[in-house]
Amino acid sequence: MIPSIYIAEFIGTTLLLFLGTSVVANVNLKKTNAEKQNPWVLITIAWGFSVFVGVFVTGQFSGGHLNPAVSFGLAIANKFSWSLVPGYIIAQFLGAMFGSWLTYILYIDHYRETKDEDTVRGTFCTGPSIRNFKNNFFSEFIGTFVLVFGVFFIASPNIKIEGLTTENFGLGAVDALPVGILVWVIGISLGGTTGYAINPARDFGPRTVYNFLPRKNKKPDWNYSWIPILGPITGGIVAGFVYLHIYPLLSI
Repeated sequence: MIPSIYIAEFIGTTLLLFLGTSVVANVNLKKTNAEKQNPWVLITIAWGFSVFVGVFVTGQFSGGHLNPAVSFGLAIANKFSWSLVPGYIIAQFLGAMFGSWLTYILYIDHYRETKDEDTVRGTFCTGPSIRNFKNNFFSEFIGTFVLVFGVFFIASPNIKIEGLTTENFGLGAVDALPVGILVWVIGISLGGTTGYAINPARDFGPRTVYNFLPRKNKKPDWNYSWIPILGPITGGIVAGFVYLHIYPLLSI
């Protein structure tokens, strides 16, 4: 039987990606009611509140990570058991795939009307405004660092898992809104360079789904795909290290 914490992470990440990718589809695909509206404002707002919904629904069960970078960062900071990290990451990637697939089903008529593959791919995964791998990596790194470092000061619930002693390893329902606002601010401020994946599951899962769509002339852009994976993971790990080893020095 699959532990409930992994089911919660799957459900939460599904909600996150379904709502998040749907707003991108809504403002970019042909013949939707929101086509040609102010896309960046709507996208950043919706992604922030998508995080809020996902965390609010699952925080009390799994901590509401919904992001491998968060799981890695919390584990590095000794606030989350390393034994749970692989299961969380698998659940997050599967949830991201399922959520983006639901978006495709919901907007399937509009996907059929949209012929530009760059636009279609952009509803699933991120891409750089200017392709410069070094700067693109840094953008994803710093955006995720801000996210995970901020999470350390938002996370408060102690969630008990039988056989494990784990404290403050997630975001509870009370803290769902602050982390949603944090993601919103990151998008508005830092997201213009790469589309701010700041979450490996958010990018790789939907990119994989897009790769298997029954469309001609697909452009999954696998050459870029490592950036929104390694950039966020590195940012999360460094945030955990700074919180564990450097931040305490300020209180001396």
